[in-house]
Amino acid sequence: MERRGVPPGPYRATKLWNEVTTSFRAGMPLRKHRQHFKKYGNCFTAGEAVDWLYDLLRNNSNFGPEVTRQQTIQLLRKFLKNHVIEDIKGRWGTENLYDNSQLFRFPANSPLKTLPRRHPELRKHSIENFFKDKDSIFKLRNLSRRTPKKHGIQCSQENTENMNCEIINEDEENLVDDREISQKDVEEVWRYIILIYLQTILGVSSLEEVINPKQVIPQYIMYNMTNTSKHGVVILQDKSDDLPHWVLSAMKCLANWPRSNDLNNPTYVGFERDVFRTIADYFLDLPEPLLTFEYYELFVNILGLLQPHLERVAINALQLCCLLLPPPNRRKLQLLMRMISRMSQNVDMPQLHDAMGTRSLMIHTFSRCVLCCAEEVDLDELLAARLVSFLMDHHQEILQVPSYLQTAVEKHLDYLKKGHIKNPGDELIVPLPTYSYCKQISAQEFDEQKVSTSQDAIAELLENIIRNKSLPLKEKRKKLKQFQKEYPLIYQKRFPTTESEAALFGDKPTIKQPMLILRKPKFHSIRY
Repeated sequence: MERRGVPPGPYRATKLWNEVTTSFRAGMPLRKHRQHFKKYGNCFTAGEAVDWLYDLLRNNSNFGPEVTRQQTIQLLRKFLKNHVIEDIKGRWGTENLYDNSQLFRFPANSPLKTLPRRHPELRKHSIENFFKDKDSIFKLRNLSRRTPKKHGIQCSQENTENMNCEIINEDEENLVDDREISQKDVEEVWRYIILIYLQTILGVSSLEEVINPKQVIPQYIMYNMTNTSKHGVVILQDKSDDLPHWVLSAMKCLANWPRSNDLNNPTYVGFERDVFRTIADYFLDLPEPLLTFEYYELFVNILGLLQPHLERVAINALQLCCLLLPPPNRRKLQLLMRMISRMSQNVDMPQLHDAMGTRSLMIHTFSRCVLCCAEEVDLDELLAARLVSFLMDHHQEILQVPSYLQTAVEKHLDYLKKGHIKNPGDELIVPLPTYSYCKQISAQEFDEQKVSTSQDAIAELLENIIRNKSLPLKEKRKKLKQFQKEYPLIYQKRFPTTESEAALFGDKPTIKQPMLILRKPKFHSIRY
């Protein structure tokens, strides 16, 4: 499952479900089992299924090592409910499955979920057509030409400073006077720029079935970019949308444990557990997740980027997507991530759960209030846990304001104001930022490159020892001997023969004389 992967696109959660069920059916070992003095063939126990599926999920980048055994059991229960598996007597449709020796088998055909043809909330026109209105103030290029089909793409922040002007210098008569930029124009440019970046980072030909352009509210982006504290946290003008004071106080108490300025020291055993339960109840009672229902598909698609060689791309994508959130949601997400990240790293934090560590508890408790689908999705819990785990580790980068985006918008508005045109009467063509592209590689290629890079670094170390003229000859010989012992293959490649090694020290290879020399006796002929 890891090798094939599910590319970005619409209904990615459903595609992941189909891939997991297909991999489970194809890979789960089947054998004979005895139960109640009777033998059953081609089946497996619930415990065996938990073991196999648990290992599969933890080694898949879409779910990650944070998957718990209990989550695996929950997924198997959904398999039973959806007739992916059935018990040995052919019964299914319930969630009566536990980590025990109960026998299960595969039905004749495990059903795959069908993909809807189109998202019900999306328009029939693509994102390009959304911008190509008659009254549009600028004309979009063909976005599909800017997105390679087979490559993962990383937007370079440095290159955004060097805009690809592509402006054709015509006579002065081909230039129009500076135009006035209205507030509506500014908002449309913000929407346009962030969609361009998102499409490029995700590497898709169109965003139409991942996000509806109408869902991108420029006012939210502009507010999240400008109204922040010195720590980058959104400051709300309307305090009624903020967290209640008692929730903020409770969050500060646990984030700064045991040093807290808002609350007095605990006076009873279990105080910290009660405070944590109070915070959890507030977030779990919110009417919708912090990432909102409408952006569910967008964030699920970014989960496909959570791989070691695509980590920077995933951070850039999440950084842009979190700017789309309503300011109250972004502020709550920022404060929540700061709290649970500090708590999971705090060695002085008392145990908050009898059977679960602090980090696992944070992910298990808050994943559903961060990412959740409006309709029931079978992989919801696993996908949300994967995203929250990544957010915890990289929240400082993801939830900061990207300065390159502000620069790109300002330059875009500047070109729009100057009104450069190709021919008299043509619509305005606004230059776009340039991007640098990097080829997406497989996990095997990544490992090979990692080994190759390490060997190059070791070979360079050997050359440094050889070229070091200040190193005494005796010390150099000692270091080379040690290097030869540790890395014999690299040493042999550098000195394939004894002559090449001797040439380094300017002497000839010495041939040791045998310790005992037996001279051949001379025999003299005796003549008679």
